[in-house]
Amino acid sequence: MSESRRWRAILCGLLALGGWAAAVADTVQVGSKRFTESYILGEVVRQTLVQAGVAASHQQGLGNTGILEQALASGAVDVYPEYTGTIVREILKREGNPTLAELNQWLAPRGLKAAVPLGFNNTYALALRESVAEKLGLKTLSDLARLPAGALKLGLSHEFQVRADGWPALQRAYGLALSPGAALDHGLAYDAVQAGQVDLIDIYSTDAKVGRYALRVLVDDRHFFPRYDAVLLMRSTLDSRPLEQLAGRIDERAMVALNATVELDGVSFADAAQRFLAAGTAPAPARQGFAARLWAPDLWRLLAQHLGLVFGSLLLALVVGVPIGIWAWARPRWAGGLIGAVGVLQTVPSLALLAFLIALLGMIGFWPAMLALFVYALLPIVRNTHAGLAGVPQGLTLASRALGLKATQTLWAVQLPLALPVLLAGAKTAAVINVGTATVAAFIGAGGLGERIVAGLAVNDSALMLAGALPAALLALGVQWGFDVLERRLQPSMQPGMQPGMQPGVPR
Repeated sequence: MSESRRWRAILCGLLALGGWAAAVADTVQVGSKRFTESYILGEVVRQTLVQAGVAASHQQGLGNTGILEQALASGAVDVYPEYTGTIVREILKREGNPTLAELNQWLAPRGLKAAVPLGFNNTYALALRESVAEKLGLKTLSDLARLPAGALKLGLSHEFQVRADGWPALQRAYGLALSPGAALDHGLAYDAVQAGQVDLIDIYSTDAKVGRYALRVLVDDRHFFPRYDAVLLMRSTLDSRPLEQLAGRIDERAMVALNATVELDGVSFADAAQRFLAAGTAPAPARQGFAARLWAPDLWRLLAQHLGLVFGSLLLALVVGVPIGIWAWARPRWAGGLIGAVGVLQTVPSLALLAFLIALLGMIGFWPAMLALFVYALLPIVRNTHAGLAGVPQGLTLASRALGLKATQTLWAVQLPLALPVLLAGAKTAAVINVGTATVAAFIGAGGLGERIVAGLAVNDSALMLAGALPAALLALGVQWGFDVLERRLQPSMQPGMQPGMQPGVPR
């Protein structure tokens, strides 16, 4: 290829990359929290934008308010459905029920705005089985104040236990002696209370399962909870005009019906949103079986994201971990402490590590997730690099030095080839572990097969969870098999000192 043609090819590649980056930058990123209603509303927003000719992508189930707030601040998300009470108390750390205009005055310094009031109030409430409420004579939240600490077993959600408008403030406001106990995912709470595993749970007033499970919702007789009017919280630079058609379109009855369509009828978030936007004229989608969920169109996208996380982190761990292992092997006095320090990193809980990296990088998504997986992949690679080099017979090293090879030449020509089987075993261990660990990345919008697991957990849909878990398990087996094949193919070339064309054990 001539020099001019080479530069033209490079220029075309850069222009194509620039066009792709611009297309990504022009795509509106819609976020949602990790519960049914937020998933549905996020999908309604995405489809509304697409129908208006605006490119949009939905990052599902990103977690709690703090993560979405960080995502808005960093630009990883442009808009997501939120509630006025949450904005006031959790994000702004204020009190009261301000008007939308007042709310936007408070949000303006943060570069945010609230727009498109959707038309319903989804307040918090506490509920318990009707039989338990009748037995204890409970009708209001004030009635709970006369119960001793162990009278009821609570199953409160993780976020409700720590929110400014959640359990701690509610307990003080009503003088409750009850203990919150271990936190429970909101998607599992209804089945837990129905089975009698817990007695009292926090709910949303638009939850579809309240009537189906015959629960008594306790009256907030002191009006502790503020209004939670559904709005769209967005970056101030986002044009909200394509979304204005949603203003006032969803009342509480409509939202309950949408939640029921997903939670009780097994319809996907996208199909429920599509039917709503078609004003009910689209045919009701049938409940999907396991095979349909497993082979849904998003499978290949999720697989590609999962593989990107696993092998991106593995490559980075090899680039960093192999030199560390070599350095530790060359300096035996430091080896124990260094490998021990790397091992300590692997003991950090995955969610804690993700939270730390989000704060450190100021973003959510692929990079914090990949760096977290890199940390977990580091120990097997460092340890096996050290162990493989330490297992090389000393006689071979002395023989190569006697032939005039320098230390670096001996390392590359003799010691590393002999250590390669052990090093590959470490890489295989790291890759297989990261296939499973990468499912946690869905909590921060990094995609992957964990998206299905998290979404299934939100609606307590075991088929959807299995549709994510099964491909992840098969992927782990496939990765292990791939490394086994690689080890067998490299086996003939693992003998040191061989020249091209030589076969192992055959003299030239």
